[in-house]
Amino acid sequence: MSDGIRDVVGPITEQIEQRFGLSMDALKAAVEAAPNAHREATVVVRWHGLLTESQAALERAEDDLLAALATQPSEVDDPTLVLAHRVDSAVTIRDGRAVALRLLLEPNAGGQQDVEAERLTRRGPAVPTRPATRSAPVSVPPRVVVR
Repeated sequence: MSDGIRDVVGPITEQIEQRFGLSMDALKAAVEAAPNAHREATVVVRWHGLLTESQAALERAEDDLLAALATQPSEVDDPTLVLAHRVDSAVTIRDGRAVALRLLLEPNAGGQQDVEAERLTRRGPAVPTRPATRSAPVSVPPRVVVR
């Protein structure tokens, strides 16, 4: 159905390779040899593996759906609708993992902060604040129920 491997996985793989200066295979081998040496590389390789797994699951689901649709008369039956939902779920999972990887690769994405900004936020607010002033309690008359 889609050319998802090139649309999603390919560009992210290229971005990873550029970021770390290694081919994906070399990066995987380096992480496998020393998983604690570079935490960011280890996390990125793990998420890349999850992304490729979800892409493969999507392709299997699409193939199953296409095979079922090829045998359908004009109306689609319930088992085929289940396959369509499986494809939809697989796309959602794959895309979610792609977003997670993109956030890991973009240093300023998704609310990530540099060390200086993080240090400033731990220090407290830049503007002094005071507790809110309390006003007198408001009395609410009881409800009267008329029958």
